[in-house]
Amino acid sequence: MSDESIERQLRQEMVLVGKLLHQKGYVAATDGNISVRWGEDRVMVTPSGMSKGFMSPDEMIVTDLEGRVLSGEGRGAAKPSSEFPLHLQAYRQRPDIRAVVHAHPPVAIACSVAGFSLEMCVIPEVVVTLGSIPTTPYATPGTPEGAEVIRDLIRTRDALLLDHHGVVAVGASAMDAYLKLEKV
Repeated sequence: MSDESIERQLRQEMVLVGKLLHQKGYVAATDGNISVRWGEDRVMVTPSGMSKGFMSPDEMIVTDLEGRVLSGEGRGAAKPSSEFPLHLQAYRQRPDIRAVVHAHPPVAIACSVAGFSLEMCVIPEVVVTLGSIPTTPYATPGTPEGAEVIRDLIRTRDALLLDHHGVVAVGASAMDAYLKLEKV
């Protein structure tokens, strides 16, 4: 498969995952973000300020692993999601991660706000497929601390509950990461 075909397929999968996040109510307005590692040194990410339910493939932004924009609508008007440093942190910690999905599932956030830990075996299917789901310390979304709080936990987990914020899930593809997020 050509590099161009792979890029097109990744863009389409990101659009599909965005629609699913929106349809399931895991994101509202312009919340949430999706990224995929492309090759060894590029990352494609959803733009800031855009509804994930209404994206088109050509609106994705391509960056290097430092977050510098290489191509896409992001040159100029749009920019990568404000949570993109969280994604880059996950990629730095685990070379096996090919995609990151972050959203705000209401039930997961309610568990966090109520102080209910997902590390307990509440639903066996979740524990069997994902293991326990730890909660990170609180960090203001979009800040460097938001990326820092996942650093140690993401090394051994595919899904994390972000305290009072949402869920981040990682996987072999955007769809794989989405399905893990949905499981939480």
